[in-house]
Amino acid sequence: MIEHLPILQVILPLMAAPACLVLDRPRLVWGFTLAISVATFAISIMLLQMVTASGPISYALGGWDAPWGIEYRIDLLSAYVLLIVAALNLVALLPAYQSVAQEVGEQRQVYFYALHLLCFAGLLGIVATGDAFNVFVFLEISSLATYALVALGNNRRALWAAYQYLIIGTIGASFFLIGIGLLYAVTGTLNMLDLAVRIAELGDSRVVLAALVFIVVGICIKLALFPLHVWLPNAYAYAPSIVTVFVAATATKVAIYLLIRFIYTVFIGGFPESALPLQITFIALGVAGIFIASLVAIYQTNVKRLFAYSSVAQIGYIIVGLGLGTAIGLQASLLHVFNHALMKGALFMALAAVMFRIGGVELRDLAGLGKRMPWTMAAIVGGGLSLIGVPLTVGFISKWYLVLGAIEAGMWPLAVLLVAGSLLAVIYVWRIVETAYFQPAADGSSARSEAPLSFLLPLWLLLLANVYFGIDTSLTVTLSESTSGYLFGTGVNN
Repeated sequence: MIEHLPILQVILPLMAAPACLVLDRPRLVWGFTLAISVATFAISIMLLQMVTASGPISYALGGWDAPWGIEYRIDLLSAYVLLIVAALNLVALLPAYQSVAQEVGEQRQVYFYALHLLCFAGLLGIVATGDAFNVFVFLEISSLATYALVALGNNRRALWAAYQYLIIGTIGASFFLIGIGLLYAVTGTLNMLDLAVRIAELGDSRVVLAALVFIVVGICIKLALFPLHVWLPNAYAYAPSIVTVFVAATATKVAIYLLIRFIYTVFIGGFPESALPLQITFIALGVAGIFIASLVAIYQTNVKRLFAYSSVAQIGYIIVGLGLGTAIGLQASLLHVFNHALMKGALFMALAAVMFRIGGVELRDLAGLGKRMPWTMAAIVGGGLSLIGVPLTVGFISKWYLVLGAIEAGMWPLAVLLVAGSLLAVIYVWRIVETAYFQPAADGSSARSEAPLSFLLPLWLLLLANVYFGIDTSLTVTLSESTSGYLFGTGVNN
């Protein structure tokens, strides 16, 4: 059984999705989905332990060895991201039964869990597969499921958000597929390790450069890099709350993984560095995203949209780390992938609790909630501090490494901009704090009406993780450093 863990990681949620339709009872389906999520989380832990102890794992589907057959390949990078996705999925599902029962019609709840598992399986498949075309297949599975999940929101604007996401996501997927097609045309292979070897042999090929452009643009649309982010604010704001928690904590992280995978594994050494100014482009777009998205967030009145624009800004930090093109820059990006998942998981989980209790997440709805929902609002404050990058939180750790990376690269002005960008987060977090703690409730009531324990337990688990991994960084720093060193040291021959 151990040798089949790479395929079980993906096949369990994929096969469980249609099984939800057979069970056909919301509570039973939720319990079944939760059990599958526990199993995949356990598998992700075992895969990480195996990779750390013995190196990359190669799994040949059907017994056909790569590059002729489809290969699942788990290395440090993929094991690291699988753990993040599986862990945040499990935490997001803990309060899902009550939240989904309120925000999704009774007749559609079973479909919700089936779609959730399909999306989850797609994200895991993207990370686990070593075949470029299969990346596209799993990308479409996760994307189509996400479009439908967003549309399940009880706000009619969720339909427009899903449609907008569908159109833009399809454009991104088309760009990605064109890039894969170009690579196959000049190399005759789809296995990513084999692609790396053959691309290196081609040297300065215009077709390869064109393929890189198509693939990078397609992925950047999926990860909502500024200015390709227009689908994200509405999708986060109007989707069911649990969908927002799950997608914000996992989907963009998988897209970042895909970008890192292709740049550092597939295209490494395949073209002169001067042929395509990726590094300066990433830094410029990342800094622009940090400032513009943060400024837009300051003026939002819907708190989910506010944190959605904040996510665009945080993606900017990750992209800046990639743009540095150094081992410490990549390490900072990998750290922020993990840390941002914890931050946004906690913040959107808190908003799910607010939505469950009072039915809205407009800024005015939060008036007086500091007294009425003290535990929930304290979690929002704590998550906000982590988002700003206050010491003793995970946000400080990844931003510290980003600043170190910028200084190491001799980019002092960039280091200053990164710090200044973090200060903008103080403004929109303070707007929430001011409304919740210094404005009276609209109805003048100060009676407590805290969220149920099913929300508070996962919420505070995420919040405590924000603090714990901000103090004890041995796991995250070691993993990200090892992964960065692995990617910089392997090249195309390992």
